[in-house]
Amino acid sequence: MISIQVPDNKKIYFASDQHLGAPTPDVSFPREQRFVRWLDAVKQDAHAIFLLGDLFDFWFEYKTVVPKGFVRVLGKLAEIKDSGISIYFFVGNHDLWMCDYFEKELNIPVYHRPKEFKINNKIFLLGHGDGLGPHDKGYKRMKKVFTFPLFKWMFRWLHPDLGVRLGQFMSVKNKLISGDDDARFLGEENEWLVQYCKRKLTSKHYDYFVFGHRHLPLNIKLNEESTYVNIGDWVKYFTYGVFEGGTMFLKEDE
Repeated sequence: MISIQVPDNKKIYFASDQHLGAPTPDVSFPREQRFVRWLDAVKQDAHAIFLLGDLFDFWFEYKTVVPKGFVRVLGKLAEIKDSGISIYFFVGNHDLWMCDYFEKELNIPVYHRPKEFKINNKIFLLGHGDGLGPHDKGYKRMKKVFTFPLFKWMFRWLHPDLGVRLGQFMSVKNKLISGDDDARFLGEENEWLVQYCKRKLTSKHYDYFVFGHRHLPLNIKLNEESTYVNIGDWVKYFTYGVFEGGTMFLKEDE
């Protein structure tokens, strides 16, 4: 567990599901500009920033090549990190092939599974949220295939011009691979992440579960002391999370 003590005049920010590059680079470019402006704004009082996955709609790292584009957001993240603000990155189902590029080039740690953080004495479980909870078995099987070392090795043998183009096409077109869900609230009994959080609470206390993936801004009380927060996205809602003064809440970028 990583412990973070936030000074009184600082905040923790959370963002997820920007899907930069989708459905085309030209269409997503205004979203990238908007997200960069948001990063520029929150750096004024941010103690740390958590990016909870699917920053890119497709990302695959070859040993010496990464996908073309995204220089503005990558440059802004580098600037913020170099200024002394901590950034934590969790891979999503669209950028699950991330390896060590962020760690080596930006000095930003990358997590492939949910991780516990203690922030001002509040216990958080953070992650992207894909493949958690009951059901969704088709996606879970597909994820095992795409994260299998042999598959990644075989894909890496494709020339990047072919591999990246193929990956981008599959990511946008195939909902099973992309893990897209209908962006509507299904009710607590049918929200898999809600069920996952409740099951985790049977063995350990958490103050906040914070995930992305669902593309829906949600703030659900699980019991008197625990809350599930879904960050939403930067495709439709442009929402983000803020932890300030011991409380987690959602806001919309204006």
